[in-house]
Amino acid sequence: MRKKEISPVELATACLDRIEALNEKTNAFITITRELALEQAARAEQEILKGEYKGPLHGMPYAAKDLFETKGVRTTCGSTILYENFPQKDAAVVEKLARAGAVLVGKTNMHEFAFGLTNHNTHYGHAKNPWDTERVTGGSSGGSGAAVASGCVPMALGTDTGGSIRIPSSLCGLTGLKPTYGRVSKYGVYPLSWTLDHVGPLTRTAADAAATLNVLAGYDERDPGSADHSVADYVKALETDLQGMVIGWVDSLFFEMMDPEVKALVEAAKERFQELGAKVVPVSVPDLDKAAQATLLILSSEAASALSGHHRNHPDKLGADVKSRLDAGAMHLATHYVDAMRWRRKTQEGFARAFTEVDLLLTPGSSITAPLIKDAAVNLEGVDVPVGVALTRCTRIFNLMGLPSLVLPCGFDQKGLPAALQLTGRPFDEAGVLAAGHAYQKSCFKMENWPEP
Repeated sequence: MRKKEISPVELATACLDRIEALNEKTNAFITITRELALEQAARAEQEILKGEYKGPLHGMPYAAKDLFETKGVRTTCGSTILYENFPQKDAAVVEKLARAGAVLVGKTNMHEFAFGLTNHNTHYGHAKNPWDTERVTGGSSGGSGAAVASGCVPMALGTDTGGSIRIPSSLCGLTGLKPTYGRVSKYGVYPLSWTLDHVGPLTRTAADAAATLNVLAGYDERDPGSADHSVADYVKALETDLQGMVIGWVDSLFFEMMDPEVKALVEAAKERFQELGAKVVPVSVPDLDKAAQATLLILSSEAASALSGHHRNHPDKLGADVKSRLDAGAMHLATHYVDAMRWRRKTQEGFARAFTEVDLLLTPGSSITAPLIKDAAVNLEGVDVPVGVALTRCTRIFNLMGLPSLVLPCGFDQKGLPAALQLTGRPFDEAGVLAAGHAYQKSCFKMENWPEP
């Protein structure tokens, strides 16, 4: 677009046409914003023609999970309770993308109120994985995952409370970034858990995630959880190589009850990082199982508070799965919540000690590849494990810690489904995480040879 080889209007039109052709199959979108998109694209085109190019997102189509407020555009949070909700303002990240010249083509399907890991939705239908439409996308940002994986948009916004950016990215063969807690503003994003919610992008590559984070990152006084911390040029940071980098291999919790094919692919990725010049060493963080339990209790309690009005006033309009989770969360005692927060602090200290020895942590992105929509459990090591447990085992702990985590593809299982690894860094070291992910992707994948879903 900068070279005027394709116009923003041409690109937006192509994306909108593809959405309309594929949405019946993937159910990725709840709302398609054709008129708004073409208006924004025409504005971007005129700016670029006048020499006012704003950067790599100028004229670039994107989609937003349907819990980001969009002025005058319906925002349902995946629930019929908010079917007629037309916000009067944009979320902070939508404002930033507009200033960068990005083009909003639609609002994506999601697990109702982001309180689920599969993107099963009884109101708007389930989002379906483009690699196999009988399988889940993962949630709760499943529509965003399906939209990017099916080539409808190059980037989509998601939120991540227990893995809701990284799980769809893992199951759909994408690169998904959960930044450090407070790095990206949550202003104008419908809350689920105030201390666990994160905002970030789902993209094809680490380079695209870096370009997006350059726009999204920064302090926002309107968000009480926003961090006033220096922001790097994440695209420039991609030039860093892996020579001398020390990567920690955390075997406890993450590699328990795991699909053997996924485990083998992640272990192969470990070897590739060593070939690229990194040193991979074992590292231990104690009591991760207790920290995982604390994460669930904090999420359940905070969600019950955040959604208490809907739970109290419209229980009959909630999906059965979401209602049951809210029922359970409302039963927790204050002492349970306080104890969970104490475990949180103890685990943060454990990770801080680990990061005195290593620069990054390498773990799986998910214990499994995408399960069938109809499956409630998967068999791992002879044990039937609930799908939600299998999907969140590797992700939710980093919401508790608020650490930056990047999920990226590391190969395919025998069914042709993508598997993923996960890189996690010190607080606010998105630059290091993205640079490592970019180096790995450059060494492994040529996008023109990437299988088409």
